[in-house]
This record gives sequence, C-alpha cells and structure tokens, in this order.
Amino acid sequence: MTYPNGFEEKIGFDEVRSHLKEHCLSTLGKERVDGLCFLTDATIINDHLMRVREFRKMMEQEERLPLQYFYDVRPAVTRLRLAGTHIDERELFDLRRSQQTVADFVTLLNKQDDEEFRYPTLQRLTEDVQALPQLMRRIDQVLDKYGHIRDDASPELQRIRKELSRTANSISNILNTILRGAQSEGLVDKDVTPTLRDGRLVIPVAPAMKRRLRGIVHDESATGKTVFIEPAEVVEANNHIRELESDERREVIRILTEVSDDLRPQVPTLMNSYHFLAEIDLIQAKVQWSEKIGATEPKVLTHPHIDWIRAQHPLLRLSLERQGKQVVPLDVTLTSERRLLIISGPNAGGKSVCLKTVGLLQYMLQCGLPISLDERSKTGIFEHIMIDIGDEQSIEDDLSTYSSHLTNMKQMILRGNRHTLLLIDEFGGGTEPQIGGAIAEAVLKLFCEKKAWGIITTHYQNLKHFAESHDGVVNGAMLYDRQEMRPLFQLAIGQPTNVIGKASDRPSTNRRNSWNKPKPVMNAFLPTWSRVAKRCFNVPKNKPKSCC
Repeated sequence: MTYPNGFEEKIGFDEVRSHLKEHCLSTLGKERVDGLCFLTDATIINDHLMRVREFRKMMEQEERLPLQYFYDVRPAVTRLRLAGTHIDERELFDLRRSQQTVADFVTLLNKQDDEEFRYPTLQRLTEDVQALPQLMRRIDQVLDKYGHIRDDASPELQRIRKELSRTANSISNILNTILRGAQSEGLVDKDVTPTLRDGRLVIPVAPAMKRRLRGIVHDESATGKTVFIEPAEVVEANNHIRELESDERREVIRILTEVSDDLRPQVPTLMNSYHFLAEIDLIQAKVQWSEKIGATEPKVLTHPHIDWIRAQHPLLRLSLERQGKQVVPLDVTLTSERRLLIISGPNAGGKSVCLKTVGLLQYMLQCGLPISLDERSKTGIFEHIMIDIGDEQSIEDDLSTYSSHLTNMKQMILRGNRHTLLLIDEFGGGTEPQIGGAIAEAVLKLFCEKKAWGIITTHYQNLKHFAESHDGVVNGAMLYDRQEMRPLFQLAIGQPTNVIGKASDRPSTNRRNSWNKPKPVMNAFLPTWSRVAKRCFNVPKNKPKSCC
C-alpha cells in the first residue's frame, strides 16, 4: 500500500512513466508502462529485474535483435471475432511483420548452451506463446513484400489486372495520338502530357482552346488557366477502366475475407502473442531507461532493508546533465538496528532531495524497475510506503497546513508497522515551534514502538536528542562547508548537523559518545503531549500486525 493519494506525483514517478514511454516501440509497451504497480513479492520483483539483466546481456551478445516490427494490431484482431468481417491490407501486413517478430523472439529465447537456456527468465515468457508459420505462409500467398495484394492472389484478380493493364495502355496510346495532333495544331503546349483527374486520363488545354478539342471537360485548375478534357475517343475506355477497378476492389475484399476466415480460429493465440510482444517492449524500454540513468538491477531481499551505495535521484541526474553538472550520490543505510533516520541540515542543503531519492528509488524497485545505485548495494522490500511531503492544505476539505500533517501522522500511526517505510519532510513543522517539536517527539516515540522504518527531516533539536537516547533511531546530517559557505549535498549518518563544520569533518563511529548531549529543552512538554497524541490519533492498544 502507498499513502496518500497522489503518491506517484509527489515522488516524481509520473515523470519516470513518461520517460519509459519515450523508449517504447509501440502502444503495446506504453500500456504496460501504465500498468506498472507496487509489488510486495520479492520473487516477482527479482524476476522482473532478471529479465532486464538478461535482455541487456542479449543485446550485447546477439548480432541482431528483431526490434523493428512492434505493431499493435489488437483492434483488427479483436474485430475478426465477428463472422463476415475482414482485415484490410495494411493491418494484414502489420500483423504479418509483427508475428514474424514474435516468431524470431521465440526462436532466439529458446536457444540453448550445454542443454541450458541462454536467457532462462526471458525464456519462461515464451512458454504459452505459439509461433504460427502456416498462418504467415498463408498471408505471404496474398501479400507481396511491400504489403500489397499480389497479382496472383487469385486467378480472377490476375485476369482483372491484366485487363486493366491492357485497357490503360490502349487509352494511353490513343491519348498520345490525340495529343500529338493537338500539339501540331497549336491547341496545347509542346511539353504537355496526359494527366489523371478523378481517376480518368485527360488532356490539359488552355480555356480558349477547349471548344476545338472534342470531349468532356472534367475540371479546371485553381487559377482558371487550364481545363482538363477527356477526349470523346477514350470515354468508353475510361468507363471500362472504372468498372474493372470496381471488380478489382470486390475481388480484393473477397480474398481478404477468405484470409480473415483462416485467421479467425487463431484469434486467442494471436492476442496472447501480442501480450508477449508488449512485455518484450516494456523490458527493452526498461533497458534503454536504465542505460540512460546508470541504473542496475540489485538483488532484492525478502525483508525490509536499505543499504545503498552511491544512490542517485534519476530525474535530478537527467536535469543536471542537461546543465553540464553532476548529481552528488548518497549513501543511505537503514537496518533492523537503525530503522529510523533523523536528517537535519541547513535549508537548501539537500534534505528533501535525499527523502525523495529514497522514496522514488524504493518505489521504482518495487515496480520492477532498475534503480540508480552501486551494484554493491543491498535492497529489501516494504509492504507499505507512506509519505508526508509538501503542503497538503485544502480549502474544500477544510484542512490547514498543520491539520493536513496531523491527518497524515494519524494514518501513519494507525497503519504503520515493522514492514512500513515512512518518509516525512519537516517533521512537526507548520505550527508554533515548541508545541510542534513536542508533538513530533511524541509521534516519533509511537513510530519506535511500532518498529516502523523511515527517514525524517527536521530542524528540531529535541528530535536529534531523541535519536541519541533511543535504540533503533539514528541521526544524520547533510554536510555543509562553513569555510566556503556552501552545502555539500552529502549525507553523513551518525551525527546531527550542528557538529559538522566543514567537508573534512567525518561522523564518529560511536554515535552515543560522538557529541556532548545537551539537556532536552522540551522534557516538560513530553508527558502531556504523549498522552494528547495517543488520544488525538486514537491508536488502539491491541493493533494487529498489519492492517492491509
């Protein structure tokens, strides 16, 4: 489960979908991108990531991949379910080429080395997919290599087209004879040639000469300086041409209807093959996207765990690359011993970016997408990801800024558990500092009791002190260089901000003794606000392990 509504927009996953669609080869893959959803089964997630890894390997090892004909012919195939309907030439040609792509991939993915499949995870996708060579041969009997109906698709069509050719040649000879005579008499210019107008061969002449050439005026140019006359000698022949063209069209429809009848029993098989093609399109889009953002496919553990090395926000990376800059990578660690990370630091120092980086990468991972971090990183899964980022005040719902934060806190307390990842920006902000800090500390204590995981950004000193005195909670800081007066956008875990003065400072490995802990300034508020928080948020005493 993800919370709240609009979760994907808040962390930027809607932009990731847009980028993925840009790499898709057809609407087949784009629909699969729209269908990406939050997964909580590590086996399924690892399968998705392994497919990407194997496809990348296949792109490197195979000389040619059949990626050129990803056509979505499902509407035409669906229409074939109705008896008496037929598929047109273009649709039939696209079906033929896309089915060849399916057949090529099925053959490629079923190759073996030493009795083992080269790409075992991808090969499993082909288990229910059938290539239809007989059907493709049937289509080849009626279509040429350009997708047009062949002359020999039927004896009748061959006869009609021969008659059309003979009649057209006869008309052309007659027109050329008439044209040469008209040119010698000065009725038309020397460079004039017969042209086609409304499907009939005509001669262009000047308006002043139109009465000297016997025939039917069919049209005139936009400027009015040319009229198009069909000589009387070819009227009957042109009429015969029109009749033959109608006969040709009827015969083509008959042939296409006959082929459609052959296709109809294979509609379920064809539709299944397009599901396979859609999955291949999605996988290749994931590969292209991962190459663009420098992503990898980490092994996903079956329990919550974050041990990320050189993690990068993919959208920020792309934005900075366009400016000729580089993103500063982050090292983030959350373990069962240190589940809650309290990040402090100066404004514009990168706290919110760190929060959104974790949220976006974890969500991408659990949607089966590669993520931009070092291959040495270790990842896990969460059943729930809940965020409180930005201002959610609502006039319609009668919510102030702080009321919206309290609503989010209530949901996090009610639904959060040891399988939940909480991402909270400016924890306790939006109200009077002393009161907000006291409430935030009371809520943080409830998170600890529920053993929830999370990353929380804050400016409150009492929350930093809280981390030093409670197991499972650790301080972190966004480093700031006081000498050059600039943020470094680097996350240091183990110390709060107020002891890090320059880039050379490094957090101590012994966090309990690494800094002189001042006395808490809000202890007087805590007993009262703890009771108030529990009553306001209505936390049940015997809450089940999971509410979803």
